[in-house]
Amino acid sequence: MEWNWPTAEELMSALRAGEVTSVELTDEAITRIERDDEAINAICVPDFDRARATAHQADQARARGEDRPLLGLPVTVKECYDIAGLPTTWGMPMHRDFVPAEDAVQVSRLRAAGAVVLGKTNVPLGLQDLQSFNDIYGTTRNPWDHDRTPGGSSGGSAAALAAGFGALSIGSDIAGSLRTPAHFCGVHAHKPTLGLAANRGMVAPQAPALPVDLDLAVVGPMARTARDLTLLLDVMAGPDPLTHGVAHDLALPPARHQRLGDFQVLVLDEHPFIPTGSAVRAGVNRVADALTDGGARVERHSPLLPDLAEAATLYAQLLFSGSVAHFPVDADEQLRTRAAGLSADDQSLDAARLRGMVLSHRDWIEANNRRELHRHGWRRFFTEFDAVVCPITPTPAFPHDHAPDLLERRIDIDGVEHPYFDQLVWAGLATMPGLPATAIPAGLSSEGLPVGVQLIGPMFEDRTPLRLAELLEQRIGGFQVPAAQRPGTLADRTQTHDHPGLRSRT
Repeated sequence: MEWNWPTAEELMSALRAGEVTSVELTDEAITRIERDDEAINAICVPDFDRARATAHQADQARARGEDRPLLGLPVTVKECYDIAGLPTTWGMPMHRDFVPAEDAVQVSRLRAAGAVVLGKTNVPLGLQDLQSFNDIYGTTRNPWDHDRTPGGSSGGSAAALAAGFGALSIGSDIAGSLRTPAHFCGVHAHKPTLGLAANRGMVAPQAPALPVDLDLAVVGPMARTARDLTLLLDVMAGPDPLTHGVAHDLALPPARHQRLGDFQVLVLDEHPFIPTGSAVRAGVNRVADALTDGGARVERHSPLLPDLAEAATLYAQLLFSGSVAHFPVDADEQLRTRAAGLSADDQSLDAARLRGMVLSHRDWIEANNRRELHRHGWRRFFTEFDAVVCPITPTPAFPHDHAPDLLERRIDIDGVEHPYFDQLVWAGLATMPGLPATAIPAGLSSEGLPVGVQLIGPMFEDRTPLRLAELLEQRIGGFQVPAAQRPGTLADRTQTHDHPGLRSRT
C-alpha cells in the first residue's frame, strides 16, 4: 500500500471537522521544507514567521465560527508575484533588493480566502526558460531526479508540490510555464482561458503593478489533484477589481459533461515541426486508451483542427515579439540585420522567432488578425469536440542545461537533437488562441520519470477540461509520490489515525 499526501480538499475537510489545526499543518509543512528543501531548492524566499502567525489567526477565526475556501491551508506562491515585505526579483540580480509594498491581486485573493502563505518558489532568469535557475537563488532540482530540471518557469512551484511543501501553489504561463513543470514533476496545473484571472502584481520588479491585459500570458493554479485545481481556480478567477468594481466573481459555465462516456475528444501525438518522444507518446496513448475504455468518442484526426504548422509559426512570432519589447536599441538593430539576411524560403521555427523579434506594429496587427482566424477555427472545432488531448513537451524532464545562449541549446528526443525552443510548439497550441488547458499526470516513463499530457478545452469553458481531468485521474491515477519523498511526519501520523480526516488514499 502506497500513501499519498492528503489533498487540499481533504485538508480543508479535516480543518472544518476540527481534526487538525492550521498551526499543525503549517508547522508540518515548514518541518518538511527545512528537512528536504536543501536538496531540491524549491522555496527560494521562505516566510515562515508570518506563516505561523497567519495559521494562528486562522485557527482563531475558525474557533469563532468563520469559514472560507482556504482558511488555514498552507500554500506557496511563485516568486514573480508581488508579496508585500518579500523580494520580487524574477531571478534578476540587479533587482535582488527590490521589495514591493503591496500584494499582487492573486496573493490578496489567497489571503482573503484564508490561505497561509509559506513563501515563494524559484523561477528562471526573467521567467524565460523551461528550467528554474538563476544567480540569486540557484538551481531548483526535480524531486524525481535531482540531476533533471523540474521545468520552468513555475518549476519551483511544481517541485514544491511534488516534494510535499504545501498542497497548492500559484504560477503563471506564457510558454507552458504552468504545464511543463507539472508534466516534469508529475503534478496537475491549469492554464486558464486568457483574461480569466486577474494578473496585477505579477509584474517584473520595479514596474508599476497595473491592471493590464497581457498578450498570451495567464496566471493559474497548481496542485497534486484535479479537484484541487478547481478549488484554487475558483479563488483566482475573475477580473481585476480596479477595472471591474470590487467583486471578482466570474460565473463560468459548468462542464459540458459529467460522465467520461459523454466526452468527444481528439487525440494528437504528432506535430509537423518536432517529433514526439516515445515516453510522451506512450503517455498520450495511455490517456487515449482510458478514454476509449470509459466510453468516450475518441478521434485521431479532424479536418476542423486548425493548421498546426501555421499555429506554431504564429505563436513563435507573437511570443518573441513580446519577449524583446524592452531590448536595448543596439540589440534591436542587430536582430534586424540578422532577420534581413533570412531567406524567404526559410520557414523554420528559428526563422519565425527571429522575424517575430523585429515585427513592426503593422506586421503585429496582421499576425493578430491571423490569430483571430485561428480562434474562430477553434470555435467551430469545439462544436464537434469537447477537448484535445496532446503532449505538453516532447520528452519527460531533461538534465539541467545552463548553457547561456538558449538559442544554441538542444533538446534530445529519442537520441536526436532538436532546437531547444522547438519544444514549445505543444504549449503554444493552447496559448496562442488563449484556450484553457489542464496538465495531468499520465504515468511514468521507462526511466521512472513522470509524463504528463494536456487537455485543451473551449475558451471560457475551463470547467470542461478540469472535469475531464478529474474523470481521467479516477481511471488512470494521478500524482505519485517520488520515492525519495515518501517518508513524512504528517503521513506517518495519518497512518496511525491521529487525524482520521487526513488518512492516506490508496
